[in-house]
Amino acid sequence: MSSGIVVSGSVAAGFEEVRAEFATVLAELPDEPGAQLAVYREGRRVVDLWAGDQVTGDTLTPVYSATKGAAHLVVALLVQDGVLDPDRTVAHYWPEFAAHGKGELTLRELLAHRSGAIGVDGGFTRAELADDRLSAERLAGHRPFWQPGTAYGYHAFVIGALTGEVVRRATGRSIQEVYEERVRAPYDLDMYLGLPAEAEARTLDMLPMAPTPAQRARMSANAPDRFGRTGVAFNLNAEPPTDLVEFANSREVRALGPASSGGVGNARGLAGMYAAAIAELDGRPALLKPETITEFARVHWGGTDLVTDEHDHFALGFEALGVQYPFLGADAFGHSGAAGSLAFAAPHSGIAYGYARRRFAYPGGAAPENTRLMRAVIRAANG
Repeated sequence: MSSGIVVSGSVAAGFEEVRAEFATVLAELPDEPGAQLAVYREGRRVVDLWAGDQVTGDTLTPVYSATKGAAHLVVALLVQDGVLDPDRTVAHYWPEFAAHGKGELTLRELLAHRSGAIGVDGGFTRAELADDRLSAERLAGHRPFWQPGTAYGYHAFVIGALTGEVVRRATGRSIQEVYEERVRAPYDLDMYLGLPAEAEARTLDMLPMAPTPAQRARMSANAPDRFGRTGVAFNLNAEPPTDLVEFANSREVRALGPASSGGVGNARGLAGMYAAAIAELDGRPALLKPETITEFARVHWGGTDLVTDEHDHFALGFEALGVQYPFLGADAFGHSGAAGSLAFAAPHSGIAYGYARRRFAYPGGAAPENTRLMRAVIRAANG
């Protein structure tokens, strides 16, 4: 982005450094990302910023795997309510899942990405990836890609379908329906698992990555085997391999809101969701109790991810962000998205953070500028 970037929005007193850092990092980026940043502290919005062509504070964009945070906030609520027991087997709720040696896997292990059910031979069609019930049905009858419960690996496209099917069997309602009722609608959040047709008018398509020649060469050299675990987890073994930009820009995907990757929202909605989780918001008490946060934010099994090679990556459903970013505190939990989005709660400092990008970031996952932005937020919060 050119040095003439115009940052719009506002910050509360004491958070001026965050606005300056937002302007600086975006000015340094060469690819016109279009970005939004929102932050709550103890239930009060203290940062609301945006910049880029056609981007406003109300603009909606695909948020990819940041969707997983919304889905697993639902699971955390149902565990807190006693509707779900993380130490029961998945097959207790969903008997068909027991096929091919998956019968002893617990919900806790599934939430920690330990099922091995990361995909299917031949990949999923677009229609199957868009509809959680279709992909869950195929996964139930398919062999896992490692012995369930013995290791973990990122279930990139399917964790929301798997945990969502458990929710559906236990409650009779989809994870999207429970999210809408318990989380999105009460707070009027701009974070959707199933985008209404009327909201399409303020939704911008995701723009493709614009790598430099050197970055493109690195991507080519490090391209995963289409038929290895990473390829299967990201549905590259399909014909044709899934294109993430095309996937997220599909009205079918946006309308159905698959719980792993199909959410649409903005920084305000992402941050507001986590603010509601940890603090009083709009006169309502925090959605999650401290003991629920502790359970869902901590790493239950460490080790190396068989799909991404990351270490100690997951808590329960959420990424264990306190491991990756220790300055956030050990109880930080949330989820990043492939295009660069990131959203989380850091209960120790009372911070809820949401960042969204319109252009796919290199190299994928939480965009690198998030580290600088998060540090500025925590410095401001600590006074």
